[in-house]
Formats: sequence, C-alpha cells, structure tokens
Amino acid sequence: MKPVRFIFIALFVLVLGGALAAQNNDDRRSSGGISPGRESEFYYINVDIETIYPYRLGYLIIYRRGVNGIGRVYIPLEWFEDPTGKARLINLGPGRAWPHLTVYYRNGEFSHCRVFVRRESSHVTWGNVPLNVDIDDRFQGVETLELEF
Repeated sequence: MKPVRFIFIALFVLVLGGALAAQNNDDRRSSGGISPGRESEFYYINVDIETIYPYRLGYLIIYRRGVNGIGRVYIPLEWFEDPTGKARLINLGPGRAWPHLTVYYRNGEFSHCRVFVRRESSHVTWGNVPLNVDIDDRFQGVETLELEF
C-alpha cells in the first residue's frame, strides 16, 4: 500500500505546484502586459482587397466597402522603399488567406499600412492597368490614406 500512497502524494504535489505556478505567471502577465489602464495609441482597420494594380508610380488598390461598395486608394512606391516607411508589401504564403489591406492609425491620424497580397501573379486579385490609362496625378502628393466606408 505504501507505493500507492507515495504515487498519490507525488501526483498531488505536482498538480498543486502547477496550479501555483500558473497563478504566479498570470499575475506577472497582468502587471506588465496590456491592461485596461494601458491602452495602445494605435488602432487598425482591415479591408479585403478586390483587385491590386501595380503601376509604375505605385499601387492602385480596389477594396471592399461594406457589403456592396468598393473604394480606391493610391499608394506611392516611395512609401515601400524604406523598411520603416509608411507601407509594406507582405506576401501571403500558401493557403486560403484572402489579400487584404491593413491601415494603422496613431492617435486618430494615419501612421502606416500593410498590404497583404498573394505571391502568385496569376491570382485573381492581381490586375494590370491598361497602357493607354494615365493615372500619374493620383500618386502625386499622397501623404495619407483615408478609407471610405
């Protein structure tokens, strides 16, 4: 009977020790992590991309607005040049994730954006601007992204 009693006591100590360690870890997390008193100054908006058109001066992105609407944004190439720039193009890996645009705001003003696209140029969301269409003026003086809803 002594081995059974020993195993029972050892199991009880392990369970009790695990519960105490979990409680201690939870206390540390709530004191150093995000709590109701420490809200982030950033917030973001995600929109699904209908079509993304690469252009010589940037990207024209057609995105979904609500249920039946569409919106347009023009993102200049200069925003992508610096790693800490206003925009970043991120290739989605294999899978079923749909391309989307995430726009980050800091204290209510535009901060930066991330464009998540399919790597394959044959994906249905990639398009081409026709050669006879001139949209150069749409990329000049773009300082911020204002999404329409």
